[in-house]
Amino acid sequence: MSEKSRLDEIRDELKKLDISPTIFARKEIHELPDILLADEKIVYLVEGRNKLNNHHIILVATDRRLIFVDKEFMYGLKVEDFSYSKISSIQYETAFLLASIDIQITDDIVEIDGVGNYHAELFCEKVRDFMARPKEYLQNKTEPTILDQLEQLGKLKEGGVLTEEEFNEQKKKLLEK
Repeated sequence: MSEKSRLDEIRDELKKLDISPTIFARKEIHELPDILLADEKIVYLVEGRNKLNNHHIILVATDRRLIFVDKEFMYGLKVEDFSYSKISSIQYETAFLLASIDIQITDDIVEIDGVGNYHAELFCEKVRDFMARPKEYLQNKTEPTILDQLEQLGKLKEGGVLTEEEFNEQKKKLLEK
C-alpha cells in the first residue's frame, strides 16, 4: 500500500474543510506541499484576484501563519507569508456575488477581490480567531523559526521552484532578520 503524498493530504484537508478550489487555483494548490511545513495544518483557504496585478491567487490561513500564493503565468512563483501577530486588521466587503478582503499588515494593505461572499466571511473569522490568540501562543506555536524557513527555502530550490539566485536572495533576507 503506497503512502499518501503531501498533496493528497492537503486535498483531504481541504475536503474536510468543505473547500473546493476551482481549476484556476490548481497551480497554486500544487505548490502547497513545498510551501507548508510538514506538520502545518490548513485552517481555511480562499481564492481570488490580487487587486494590484489582477493575478489569480490563493490565501491560505494555517495554524501558524497567513500565506499568499501566486503562481504567476510566466514568471514563476510568489509566496508571501505573515505571522498572525503582524496582521492589524482584516475585513471583507460583499457585493452581489463576490466579496473583497482587505488585510492590514504592518504598514501595507493587501487587497484581494473576486472571493465568494460566504468564503470571505468565514476566512476573515478564522484569521481573526488566530489574531486574538495571546502573543506567546502565536510565537511558540505559529512562527516558523529561521531554521524552519531556511529548510523550506531549500525544499523550494530542490524542487525547482526557486532558482539559485532567488534562493540566495531569500536566504539573505531571512538571515538579516
